Amino acid sequence: MDFILTEEQRMLRDTVRRIAETEFAPRAADVDRREEFPRQNLKILAENGLLGIQVPEEYGGAGAGMLSLILAVEETARVCASTSVILTTQALASDPLLLAGTEEQKRTYLFRMASGQCLGACAITEPGAGSDVTAMKTAAKKVAGGYLLNGSKIFITNGGEAEIVTVLAYTDRDKGHKGISMLLVEKGDPGFSVGKQEPKMGIHGSDTRELTFEDVFLPEARLLGGEGNGFRILMTTFNYTRPAVGAQAVGIAQGALEAAVKYAKERVQFGRPLAGFQGIQWMLAEMALGVEAARTLVYRAASTIDREPDSPDIPRIASMAKWLASDTAMKVTTDAVQIFGGYGYSREYPVERMMRDTKITQIYEGTNQIQRVIVAGQILK
Repeated sequence: MDFILTEEQRMLRDTVRRIAETEFAPRAADVDRREEFPRQNLKILAENGLLGIQVPEEYGGAGAGMLSLILAVEETARVCASTSVILTTQALASDPLLLAGTEEQKRTYLFRMASGQCLGACAITEPGAGSDVTAMKTAAKKVAGGYLLNGSKIFITNGGEAEIVTVLAYTDRDKGHKGISMLLVEKGDPGFSVGKQEPKMGIHGSDTRELTFEDVFLPEARLLGGEGNGFRILMTTFNYTRPAVGAQAVGIAQGALEAAVKYAKERVQFGRPLAGFQGIQWMLAEMALGVEAARTLVYRAASTIDREPDSPDIPRIASMAKWLASDTAMKVTTDAVQIFGGYGYSREYPVERMMRDTKITQIYEGTNQIQRVIVAGQILK
């Protein structure tokens, strides 16, 4: 596999890196401390056309493909994981429309998200339904002219900032996962309310909330992909978005590695820099190996999606990429804190934040235990 970037991809990577270092990095610690959504960073992402990189131009995006999205996520996460969540969640919300939306839905809803006019969210998780999506209780009852949506969702990223929300709900519970549908809810729809911001271990700048639906009337035009196709749409979407979470993990790990290398060169103990001790050298070498291996698998998954969007290998590779990258990032950031010693445990340095931010990459868009189930299922077919 040869991942030599095109000139356009190199330009994109370099542009996002410059923006991240000059705009996002100086605010990252403050975003974490204040636990506030980084609206200024969102504005910059939108102004630079980064909210719909993988979406075709006719629907408001850049049409640059999945690998380009991965590059933007990685470079952003390298300095501010909370800001990178905006990119990954925008893809999670827009890809269902890209995959299953009608032409009218794409031009009405997808265009607004991809062009940066508004944010989107994807509402899946419920108090009793996490990894087991079929355990959800949210339902959309068929009525004259549309559906009445009732239920609640928790831990919804961008929940309080999104204007368009793709919601998973039962339209026929008796059919199991084949009775699950996906519908579009807009901010301001009567009966739709947003709860308080959730306090979290990491990604403090990410907006995470409970969403409640009480007799929310949705016209038939808000049904996405037809009744009973919601589960299939979601699983296909995850195949496309899990590599982006992997890129997020790679970016955080790369940032932690760079911080650890710099600190090891500067910190003097026992008369010489930490970098002069073989024990530290080996730690740094293993961290670098992990980051490079994870990046390679993430890039492979993204390239496969770009070149062979219907490849049967995508579910396996996408799950592997997310799994390996997030586990690697957790180890790399933990080792970075260890190299910093007591300073690493202090908020004075960024590796403490990076370690906290990394943990969620092992959990959302399917826990790494679920990724093991998926990979096993694929190789045992």
